Amino acid sequence: MKPPSFDVAALKAELVAKHGEAQRARIERGVDQVLALWSEQDGDAAAFIREQFLSDAKALDATFARLERLFEQLDGHMNELGRELQWYSDLDLGPLLPVEPLLASYDPSANVTSDLFRAKVGFVVLLNFPLTTLAERVEQGSKWTRRQWAESKLASRFNRRVPAEIEQESSRVIAAAGLYIAEYNVWMHHLVDAQGNRPFPKGLRLITHWNLRDELKGDYTDPNGLAKQRMILQVMERIVTQTIPAAVIDNPRLDWDPFTNAVTVAPPETVEEDAPAREAKPDTDPEPDTRYAHLLAVFQAGRKADPYSPVAPTRIARSFELMREIPEERVKALLTQVLESPVVPRVAKEIEARLGRKLGPQDLWYPGFKPGGKRPESELDALTRKRYPTAAAFAKDMPRILQGLGFTREKASWLAARIQVDASRGAGHAQQALRRGDFPRLRTRVEKGGMNYKGYNIAVHEFGHNVEQVFSLYSVDHTLLTGVPNSAFTEALAFVFQARDLELLGLGKPDAAAERERVLNDFWQTWEIAGVALVDMAVWHWMYAHPDAKPAELRDAVVTISRDVWSRYYAPVLGAEGTPLLGIYSHMISYPLYLPDYPLGHLIAFQIEEHLRTHGPLGAEFERMATYGAVTPDQWMIHATGAPVSADALLHATEAALKQ
Repeated sequence: MKPPSFDVAALKAELVAKHGEAQRARIERGVDQVLALWSEQDGDAAAFIREQFLSDAKALDATFARLERLFEQLDGHMNELGRELQWYSDLDLGPLLPVEPLLASYDPSANVTSDLFRAKVGFVVLLNFPLTTLAERVEQGSKWTRRQWAESKLASRFNRRVPAEIEQESSRVIAAAGLYIAEYNVWMHHLVDAQGNRPFPKGLRLITHWNLRDELKGDYTDPNGLAKQRMILQVMERIVTQTIPAAVIDNPRLDWDPFTNAVTVAPPETVEEDAPAREAKPDTDPEPDTRYAHLLAVFQAGRKADPYSPVAPTRIARSFELMREIPEERVKALLTQVLESPVVPRVAKEIEARLGRKLGPQDLWYPGFKPGGKRPESELDALTRKRYPTAAAFAKDMPRILQGLGFTREKASWLAARIQVDASRGAGHAQQALRRGDFPRLRTRVEKGGMNYKGYNIAVHEFGHNVEQVFSLYSVDHTLLTGVPNSAFTEALAFVFQARDLELLGLGKPDAAAERERVLNDFWQTWEIAGVALVDMAVWHWMYAHPDAKPAELRDAVVTISRDVWSRYYAPVLGAEGTPLLGIYSHMISYPLYLPDYPLGHLIAFQIEEHLRTHGPLGAEFERMATYGAVTPDQWMIHATGAPVSADALLHATEAALKQ
């Protein structure tokens, strides 16, 4: 910003003389905060500061209360408008109209912050409330009152001034990437091997990567499972390398051998009755790096905001410093601590003993530690399809599920009444509400024959998100603190629900042996996703180092980074030197820098689970944790469990489990 045309020191001295020496620190900080973002178009800064600085405690309290109420309503209604615009692209309501992607890409809230700066509301906040740094929140937050935490959140809304058109472009490209992923399906019956065999059943349509990964997990109990897993791995690798024929994506009218890349017209009797209208042309031309064109578009749109965010001048910095509130180096250290732990080969040896063979790359997703993990997927599918033929059936069962998790009957009814369930077009997600009076939405995929186990498992996970969202909105003391510290925490609380999915189906409560399985399972899942998160982080650093890269160059970089991380941490255990499998995660394309939240979420969830083992019931403890609000991660964890965020609890428990 251009230097002010007046004597800043003289203005500060004038204000101190008027309002008293006790206000000096507030004046010094407030004036500097305003001038950091003020522009010539905003008018006379000195006159504004003289008029709007508040020293009277009652006036300050009234202003705070008014703004807290206003922003709850503003954020809440904007969130609802955005939900409506994405309604048909998010939900499984039939074919999309051509206008739907355009509606989904429009963000009605994109102009809000810019408008509030133009209206000077943002400057009133910056003048009268402290804009804190992450270091200040970490060092001083334990001594703050709840009001101070809320004031910090209020001011942080205005820590950068990004033009509305840049915010809108970012929303548009992220929505486009999300739609690309949501419609990226593989019709598994039309995967064939060299002999023409079809290992997968008719009608099985899997979204990448979520359903492909979950199908791979389910194949451990299939006599032909290893062959099916290897075929899935080949599909994944071709998606990452973009050697998948574009014609076979979401097309059940073509057969595809992912090993040779041959494409043929599917015999009419093999085509599903509900097959979408697709061209039956056996074209082997690869997907034209569409995956990476979307990722580059997300990067370029995010980079345009960099000059307007002096507190965090890259999307990477904003992701860690502002959104996650954990420095990137600390996150990387936590992930590396897991990846390099000496327990890794010991857990791998136990898996080898169970499988009776050397481990392969598919065993990155080994599910056998999970109690019930040896149950055939078909058995679980039959159970969930019968219980949940529709999304409405899951909604009706929510009070019972909540009571099974330890919530009282009254609390279960209260929660269920505030969560609404929809059938998702994609794999599923939880959409929060941002004002009291609106309700979170649970979106999960329900196939025509009912909710299969994959959909149910995701639904229970998303249900955990929704319960946290209800508590952290309706029961928090300041709506400015609505939510949890970052996405890793809501993932952690969702994992607490998801870990009990089989128990909620009536398949038994865990005993001591099952508890050991849980620990080993949590470790293996954390180890798996930690490397994926490192890939995501490294890819963003590569894009910043190569801002003019083309999609093909980004593709090669992602493949190289994925292979390097695999070679360093996974090949010694799983073999397959040089595989790019770690690049398959769809989040990398449509959820910018979200993936580190998953391993963090596992670590946080494990700490929470360890606390819940000795404190209960789960329902009351979950509510106590979820109502604490969006403070810094360590502050939240100390309140929840008595210790800051750490990998130690998981690693120590894994060591103990291996000794049993």
